[in-house]
Amino acid sequence: MIAEKPVIVYIESTPNPASMKFVLNGYIMKDGQVEYNSKEQAINCPLAAQLFDFSGVKSVFIASNFVTVTKTEDLEWMEIQSILREFIRGFIASGEKVFIGNPIDEVAQSEVAKAIAMNDPETVNKILEMLDEYIRPAVEGDGGAINLKSFENGVVTVQLKGSCSGCPSSTLTLKAGIENLLKRMVPGVTEVVAESI
Repeated sequence: MIAEKPVIVYIESTPNPASMKFVLNGYIMKDGQVEYNSKEQAINCPLAAQLFDFSGVKSVFIASNFVTVTKTEDLEWMEIQSILREFIRGFIASGEKVFIGNPIDEVAQSEVAKAIAMNDPETVNKILEMLDEYIRPAVEGDGGAINLKSFENGVVTVQLKGSCSGCPSSTLTLKAGIENLLKRMVPGVTEVVAESI
């Protein structure tokens, strides 16, 4: 019998001091991402549900090969980061299913489809292309995600998740980086705003 490769989890800080990124040496999910803001929301994700049992866990975001945990203000990372890393490593190593059923947010997917149908599909597709190619990799590198919510009257509305949600520097990134890029590269875009979750 050939032994499976060991599960390795390392910790990366994010621009959001309340969020920490736990990176695995394998995939958790191949496509999409999910965010849970309570144990009740994590009904289809045993990993996230069990992370909420730890004191101070405020939200759990899961994408490709990482888990971003956002903590409450009253707790220091030094108190829990090693414990959370070992828990995530042990959970994945045990072979227990991370998700029960479809983890993808079908509501978010239908919102994008609606944005395409209600507007100029060429413009919306160009926005999606810019998000996928230039913006999403950087945002995921910081432990978060950005998704198109809508495009109406020149205004691109995005949803920020993971470490980006509530990050002190997200407004600057949104306006100075993302808005400038989309205004330059996609005719018809006049502004980018973030939807509060």
